[in-house]
Amino acid sequence: MLDPNIIFEDKYLLVVDKPSGWITNEVETTKGQPVLQDWLFNNFTYSVAKDKAMRSGIVHRLDKETSGLLIIAKTAKSFEKIQRQFKERIVSKEYLALAHGKIEPGEGSIEVPVGRLPWARKKFGILPGGRESKTFYKVLSYYKNNKDTFSLLSLRPKTGRTHQIRIHLKYLGHPIVSDEFYAGRKTSRNDRKWCARLFLHAAGISFLHPETGKAINIENSLPSDLKSVLASLEKITLKP
Repeated sequence: MLDPNIIFEDKYLLVVDKPSGWITNEVETTKGQPVLQDWLFNNFTYSVAKDKAMRSGIVHRLDKETSGLLIIAKTAKSFEKIQRQFKERIVSKEYLALAHGKIEPGEGSIEVPVGRLPWARKKFGILPGGRESKTFYKVLSYYKNNKDTFSLLSLRPKTGRTHQIRIHLKYLGHPIVSDEFYAGRKTSRNDRKWCARLFLHAAGISFLHPETGKAINIENSLPSDLKSVLASLEKITLKP
């Protein structure tokens, strides 16, 4: 299991690349599993590193199987300022995902109300009266594997609902490869024969530095496991 990788660091914050398989925040059910909050608690001495109420400075989260960029505040003041940027939608995030099927048109947005499903409390979905959610998407390329076609997407969520991108792509009828929650049991089981985990990566994040106000833009390429998945597929050349 890979350790988190520090992409950016100064006196006020860290930006880390969380590997797939790591849980973001410590909860009672995480015993025996790698947890980013524990890693920060045990390896750092910045002012809120040992503060469990502030989650060792973790401002936002990623699902266990999702890899990619996370902002960690080193001080209570930075935590509060970055958290406010999330609430005011100043923070911009980009994700890369491989989804089932050929998504057309190649660019657009998904805007539907989402909420926790009353009949399956661990899952979220499209619900009348749910919270607003919006994601912009753009197809980067198409791939195929025998008879199946896939779309590699850049996704920019405007809101930050739990499982938002996963729900939105399911709503389009193009669930993410190896999504055990939303792609269906049979589909995800077949996917995992050639893609061992959810193909979703937090590849970019932009925000204002909590102390200087300067714009920070960080990009992070696909990890090696997802690059290998793409290499196992045949890229479809798009006609001009």
